[in-house]
Amino acid sequence: MTATTDVTTATGLADRVLGGWLGRIAGNMLGKPVEQGEVWTRDRIDRYLRATDALPLTDYLPGPPTETEERALRPEWRTCVRGRVHGSCRDDDVDYAILGLHLLETHGFGFTTEQVGDLWLLRLPYLQTFTAERAAYRNLANGLRPPLTATYENPYQEWIGALIRADVHGWVSPGAPGRAAALARKDAVLSHTGNGVYGAMWAAALVAAAFTAVTAREAVDEALGVVPAGSRLARTVRRVTSLHESGLPWEDTLATLEEETAGLGWIHTVPNAAVITAGLLYGDGDFSRTVALTVRGGLDTDSNGATAGSVAGVMCGAAAVPDQWKEPLEDTVRSAVFGFDGVRISELAERTLRLARAEV
Repeated sequence: MTATTDVTTATGLADRVLGGWLGRIAGNMLGKPVEQGEVWTRDRIDRYLRATDALPLTDYLPGPPTETEERALRPEWRTCVRGRVHGSCRDDDVDYAILGLHLLETHGFGFTTEQVGDLWLLRLPYLQTFTAERAAYRNLANGLRPPLTATYENPYQEWIGALIRADVHGWVSPGAPGRAAALARKDAVLSHTGNGVYGAMWAAALVAAAFTAVTAREAVDEALGVVPAGSRLARTVRRVTSLHESGLPWEDTLATLEEETAGLGWIHTVPNAAVITAGLLYGDGDFSRTVALTVRGGLDTDSNGATAGSVAGVMCGAAAVPDQWKEPLEDTVRSAVFGFDGVRISELAERTLRLARAEV
């Protein structure tokens, strides 16, 4: 993915940060209607797209072609499909990016895991948390402290929740994947362990590397350096890069990884990292192709679309994100984070930029 802006200039860095926010929100909106991996498989997503004459996918999903498909979509589809997008719908994939920004503004880069938990209790409604985050939230409310908040009665410790919280740590660490990973780890251990934590570190490093990498493969390789080489996450990402390098088609690469990660479930960090990696590599420098392939890859579609969109948006910059993705967002975000509903995307990017400039 060839960069079109220079991160060493004030204008270039601003364009990259805004691109990350736009890419995350657009990718999230693209994947939201089909966010249910056991229902919306890769095959079913593509059947839907063929039925609506939407392949190749270069825009938000079309509305459902039949009542059967309408019933299978997420209820939010009415605000996430073509012609109906007027600002972003509320979603935890965006809420956590906002909360992470507020964390860094409030406590600085030396924040503690305990401060992450305090901010959740103060700013985030309990019923807008899910899986590992809800378990950690409940543990916090009951007086437990990290790292026990991540392990007590929490069967979701390696699911994708910490990964979706990581982008902001990459946005404020342009070209510094190690530092981004360290910030993401402090956040992740509130609710996750093992590959759940590694996924957050990897995603933050991936976003940070995207500011200076020339290609998506370069960013993926650099991000691998922040997680244990023997971890299942690292081995799975390397497997995707190897299959891509061998010339195997995208569909076959994902079919292979589906077999090799069978049994982990559609919200586990590892198979979703494979989908994100494949979307970036096979996207081959094109923003629309990257987010489209990632969402067509299935599993946790809105989370994966958001992460891939963030990386792709950083790499190309906001000016190069196609209009069909950014204009319907109307520079507006809906959020469950107290005090942030209706905030402007451009404002979020400006606030993130101030933090990033302090660290460049």
